[in-house]
Amino acid sequence: MLTASGGASAGCVSGVCQGTLGELYQGPSHSGGDGDRDIAIVSFPVDRHSWVYFTPGAAPGNAPPLGEKAATAARLFLEHSGLTLPPGRWSTHSDLRVGVGMASSTADIVATLRCLFRVFSLPYDTGAVLRVLSAIERADSVFLDEFALYLSGRHRVVRRLGTGIGFHTAFVMEPGTVDTAAVTPLLRRHYRRCATEYEKCLTDLLKGFASGDPAAVARAATFSGALSQEVLPKHSFDAVLAHREEFGADGLFVAHTGSLIGYLFSRRPAPALKGELSAFFRSLGHQCSFAQGGYA
Repeated sequence: MLTASGGASAGCVSGVCQGTLGELYQGPSHSGGDGDRDIAIVSFPVDRHSWVYFTPGAAPGNAPPLGEKAATAARLFLEHSGLTLPPGRWSTHSDLRVGVGMASSTADIVATLRCLFRVFSLPYDTGAVLRVLSAIERADSVFLDEFALYLSGRHRVVRRLGTGIGFHTAFVMEPGTVDTAAVTPLLRRHYRRCATEYEKCLTDLLKGFASGDPAAVARAATFSGALSQEVLPKHSFDAVLAHREEFGADGLFVAHTGSLIGYLFSRRPAPALKGELSAFFRSLGHQCSFAQGGYA
């Protein structure tokens, strides 16, 4: 068995992974083969993160330990790699809410693996990350630093979509959580009923990414959210959609199997507009948050 050497004894080592604000698309994939039997997503990365730290040689402290899934990821990584973790202390931090559609558990797993790559001075290996994720859960594509059309159950990247699109967002979290595994059969039935609409939505979204047109991407994301309303509705959706033009938003987004909903802006909202958005969402009973999503 190999043990850590070199940089592992130099002090605290970290791994960081972004989360998501739900998805710009969730539905069937029409990429060919049998992909249409799985759920395809285009995750909406957000500038909010999960951090995992390992300090070699440090005694255990009062910091939160690894969560169950992250600890499983660490064990699988070490087993697959034939490595032995040196004595030390894990600690974590996250500004991703659990159970609302921010990919918190996937981000925790990826941050843990990125930390381990650094502990052992290994290059980042997407294949190794996918092997670990596939043994633990359905996942978002936060292990990539770009947009992607991704089959979450099969852990397969259908198409990489680059880093040319970005948005400013105003969003809220509605109460409640969704059990993704429990609603999967319901979603698949819905996707079969609305196959033509989803195919058009995905085609428009991919064209928007290919042309670097954020307005086209936002329109397709709005269409995807509207289709989602037919099966897993958001209470605020109709009101948010009705006021989109008033606020000058390019579109809206949702966490299709979560509780997030918000606006997409290709330009940063002015302070006065942020005040208006905050008041609007407060009138719906929610606290508004602002964050930058995507990459551009």
